Amino acid sequence: MLSLDDTISAISTPVGDGGIGIVRLSGPQSEAILRRLCRPVRLGRRRPFESHRMFYGHVFDPESAEVIDEVLAVLMRAPTTYTREDVAEIHCHGSIVALNRVLALTLRCGARLAQPGEFTLRAFVNGRIDLAQAEAVLDLIRAKTDAGQRLAMRQLQGALSEHAAEIRSQLITALAHVEASLDFPDDEIPSLDIASALHEVEAQLGRLIEGASKGMVYRNGLRVAIVGRPNVGKSSLLNALLRTDRAIVTHLPGTTRDTLEEMLNLRGVPLVLVDTAGIASSAGLVESLGIERSCRELETADLVILVLDGSQVLQSEDFRIASLIGNKAAIVVVNKMDIPLMAEHERILPELSHICLSALTGVGLNELEEAILAVVFAGGAISSDPLLVSNPRHVDALRRTLDHVSSAAALQSSGAVASIRCDCEDILAFSLRAAVTALGEITGETVGEDVLDAVFAEFCIGK
Repeated sequence: MLSLDDTISAISTPVGDGGIGIVRLSGPQSEAILRRLCRPVRLGRRRPFESHRMFYGHVFDPESAEVIDEVLAVLMRAPTTYTREDVAEIHCHGSIVALNRVLALTLRCGARLAQPGEFTLRAFVNGRIDLAQAEAVLDLIRAKTDAGQRLAMRQLQGALSEHAAEIRSQLITALAHVEASLDFPDDEIPSLDIASALHEVEAQLGRLIEGASKGMVYRNGLRVAIVGRPNVGKSSLLNALLRTDRAIVTHLPGTTRDTLEEMLNLRGVPLVLVDTAGIASSAGLVESLGIERSCRELETADLVILVLDGSQVLQSEDFRIASLIGNKAAIVVVNKMDIPLMAEHERILPELSHICLSALTGVGLNELEEAILAVVFAGGAISSDPLLVSNPRHVDALRRTLDHVSSAAALQSSGAVASIRCDCEDILAFSLRAAVTALGEITGETVGEDVLDAVFAEFCIGK
C-alpha cells in the first residue's frame, strides 16, 4: 500500500487541448504548496484562500518569479473534501504544456505524483466512501449511455452498499445467536428462527445475482458482429443502425476487407457494432485475412446478426456461415426487402427471429432494434429495476455468499443441529462467518490489499 501521509498531485483532466485543465493536490501540504505557487488577485477585503471559494490569480515559479499561467484556484480544507484531506485545485488553461509546468512546480514544492486512483483510494481509506462506491466512480467516468450513468450514480449514492449492509446485518444476527449457543450451552438462549432468516437471505441474494446479467450489459455493453457473405448489405445495415454513412458501400462484392467497429447507444444499452468482411470460400490473400478476422469476431461476439440477401435464393455460403454461429445469441436479418423477396430464408436457423428490412430505406429497422433488445434482456428497462449489480467482482462475492448461506440453511433445516449439537453448530457458525466475510468484500469491510490494488489500478491518474 502507498503512504497516505504525504501530499499527492496530478493532472485530473484528460490530456489534449481544452478550455481548462485542472491540477489537483491532496494531503497535509496542499495549502502550503498552493500559497507558495499561486498569488490571488485580492478583491475587496476578502481574505485569500478561504476554504471552498474560488480565487482568480496567477501561478508563479517560486525560483524565477516567472508567470506560468493565469488561473482560478480553490482550497478545500478537510474534512469536507473528496478525500477528507486538505485538497487544492488549480484551474489552468487547457494547454498540456501549462498543465505539465504547474504539475512540475507542485512536485518541486514537496508533493509526489499520485498513482492511478489514489485520490479515490484516500476517500475510501478515510471513510468517505466504501469500496463499492469507489468502483462506481470509475463506472461513472466510463459510462457510455444515460442508463449506464444512472446505474453508476445509484451505486455511488450507496444503493448496493445499503442493501448489502442490510443482508449482512441479518447474517450477523444469525451468527451471533449460533455463537452464543456454542459459548453458553447451559444457558437459556432466546429462540431465533434462523431457518426462516436464512431462506429470506437466500431469496434476496438470488434476486441480486439474477439481475446481474442485465446490469453488466448496461455497464460493459454488448459486442454485436454483423456477418454474412459478400454484398448482402452488412455495411449498409451498419450505416442504417448508426444513422450515418460510416462504412463505404458499393455495388461491388468484397468492399469491406477488414472489421470496422462503432459504438451505438440503443435506448440506454451500449452496443459495439462490428461490420465484418464477407465470408466466402474463394478469396485472395487480402480478402482471406479479412475473412479470418470476421470468423474471430463471430466467435467472440455476444450477439450475431446474420445478414441474408432477400432478393436472391439462399446459397451454400449462407448455410455455412449459419453453422458457425452455433449456440450463440443471434438474429437473422433478411435485407433488401425493397426488392421482391424470396420466401426460402426461413430455412436458415428457423428457431431464431427473422427480421425483414431494407437497409437502404430504413423500413424494418425499428423491428430489428426491438429484436436486439429482446435478445439482450427481453426489452427490459433500467427504470424498472430498483437495484442492478453491474460489477463482476460484486457478482462473485454474492455467489460465494449465497453458497455459504445455502449450506448453512440446508444444515439448519435438516435438523442435524438439534440432534448433534456441538459439531453441527460449529459447521453452521463457520458457514455463516464465511458468508459475512464474502459479503463484506463488496463494500471493502473484509477485503485484502491485493483486491484494493486490483480495483484502483483500473483508475486513471488524477482520480
